[in-house]
Amino acid sequence: MNSSTPAELEKPRGNLAGFTKYFKYDFVSGLLVFLIALPLCLGISIASGYPPIAGIFTAIIGSVVATIISDSELTIKGPAAGLIVIAIGCISDFGGDGMVGDWTSIDTAAYRAALAVGVAAAVLQILFGMFRAGILGEFFPISAVHGMLAAIGVIIIAKQIPVALGVSASGEPLDLLQRIPEFLAAANPAIAAIGLISVLIMFAWPLAGKKFPILKKLPSPLIVLLVAIPLGMGFDLMHKHSYTLQNHEYQLDETYLVDMPDRVFGMFDSLTAPDFAALQQPVAWKWVFMFFIIGSLESLLSAKAVDIIDPWKRKSSMDRDMVAVGAGNLCCALVGGLPMISEIVRSKANIDNGARTRFADFWHGMFLLVCVAFIPMVLHRIPMAALAAMLIYTGFRLAHPSEFMNVWKIGREQFVIFVVTLVAVLATDLLIGIAIGIATKVAIHLANGVPLRSLFKPDIEISDDDGETVSIRAFKSAVFSNWIPIRRQIERVGLLERKNVRFDLSETHLVDHSVMDKLHEMESDFAQQGLNFEVVGLDAHQPFAAHAQSARRKGICTVKRLTIVTDPDLEQTVERELVRLGASGFTSIPCYGSGRSNLPTGVVEPLSQVRIEILAPKDACERMMEYLRRELQPNHRLTFYADTVQVSGLEPFVGTNEEPLDETSKLSNENLQAVNG
Repeated sequence: MNSSTPAELEKPRGNLAGFTKYFKYDFVSGLLVFLIALPLCLGISIASGYPPIAGIFTAIIGSVVATIISDSELTIKGPAAGLIVIAIGCISDFGGDGMVGDWTSIDTAAYRAALAVGVAAAVLQILFGMFRAGILGEFFPISAVHGMLAAIGVIIIAKQIPVALGVSASGEPLDLLQRIPEFLAAANPAIAAIGLISVLIMFAWPLAGKKFPILKKLPSPLIVLLVAIPLGMGFDLMHKHSYTLQNHEYQLDETYLVDMPDRVFGMFDSLTAPDFAALQQPVAWKWVFMFFIIGSLESLLSAKAVDIIDPWKRKSSMDRDMVAVGAGNLCCALVGGLPMISEIVRSKANIDNGARTRFADFWHGMFLLVCVAFIPMVLHRIPMAALAAMLIYTGFRLAHPSEFMNVWKIGREQFVIFVVTLVAVLATDLLIGIAIGIATKVAIHLANGVPLRSLFKPDIEISDDDGETVSIRAFKSAVFSNWIPIRRQIERVGLLERKNVRFDLSETHLVDHSVMDKLHEMESDFAQQGLNFEVVGLDAHQPFAAHAQSARRKGICTVKRLTIVTDPDLEQTVERELVRLGASGFTSIPCYGSGRSNLPTGVVEPLSQVRIEILAPKDACERMMEYLRRELQPNHRLTFYADTVQVSGLEPFVGTNEEPLDETSKLSNENLQAVNG
């Protein structure tokens, strides 16, 4: 039997040979991803204030351009929920309101202006990738990025609730959230029924999939369409009419359905050119940089996440992928499409469905092209409330309560950054909000004693090079804002020169969470190249939380001292279990004494006992005390207590047998996945 893992086998490549060799895998995966992408492309486009077909244009163009240019084998390119807030904001600043009410000449003008903005942003992305600047994704602090994404989730929910209820509404996110009772009171019952049922399916289907795994093969957006389209036909949304319920008259017509071409090949009538005169307005350049910065960041983070879950561990060039995204966005904006990014949810589905090469992305786009070109009349029957339900679910995943808990576990200072960014984005906009989040992180670093100069210019030196292993030492601080030059140095002497790297942080005052997370990624990058990357010198740093990637500050560390007094017969049993639970060592001292149960009236008779002391981190100490309380104390004479002591370094007191930290609490890419629907 061949026990090789996928990463150890031949790595499939998206070349001409790979096209034929892996055709059956990529074709099937492309078909299944198409079933997920179709409704999401329509929903994201409508929510962005663009015509519904604009999202289809994007996915089709992305599937061709990325296949030709990018070397990222498993990423799917297309429109993403994370850009909805930017797109609709751009449309609004040019006077349009998208699909709220009727599509007017003002909406068309705003749409064409947004396309011009997209062209300018795409050119910046192409230049960005050509000048090897794809490392941008390394700069932004992780907690601020996730706070921004959570805010995007809240905004999506706020804007899609009225659509799911059949109510026309516009306004700022906080205002829309406050008006939810008003929307419920004004809801169109027929449309609200479609929206509510669709929301229930989106939330319930993944839970049902856990109990009945066979259901996972059918994506929840497809199930929503299979239910919502018949409901729309039952309510006869294709024809204008009214109905009365509880003495209230409600109107139904085609405006509650997706606006699509009414004939074969009608999609080509929807091709729209940008209005480049819009770039003369100063407000246009605000959105150019918003699309450029946020779109590029989301795309880079998603592409990196897909590389991590690639079964063959193929590593993509982030610069080349950025050029592919920029070229795709340029083509999209020139014909009327939405901006695109490298997506992660559809890419994850691509991997799960057995894709081998980038041609799976190509086939998913071809299925979209055939569908929209030949059966647009069928797509016209999709209720907009159903698409809104899909986006509400996406928004909930972005702002899921577990994200708040995950950040809290990493450290309270990370939670502050996360919440400040979230609130700032909701109160202002994405660019100002992320800037406030970054400023908050900088302020926290300064408060923790990081010199201002060290924030942006790292102090690093090569301390040793024996030809096989290079030792790099960092001084003062290693934080998100000075990480890029640190990374470039590590890559230059390690990955490019094919040497192992030993990174010494013993002389740093602070190592923040973003850098701890990047160092963990760096270990994986080196391992993929058959090299070793080792981080040393953190034994004298105090972690801000128990999480493996929490920030660390040099100085006196706090640990728990656990003292146990018991019978000598239990000594070896207790010591063995303490080591198993995380003790790095112990001290055992014979002693004499008596407890309350051994003191006869008026007589003191000391008994032979043993006193055991250990020093351990708080979480390990709590596990030990739970063991003593549950397993030994009920049946044996034993007393114990814990107090807090300060030590010069934490590392000596972390046991080699200590149970690993819960990696599921790491600030993960789950909300990045939700960005893409």
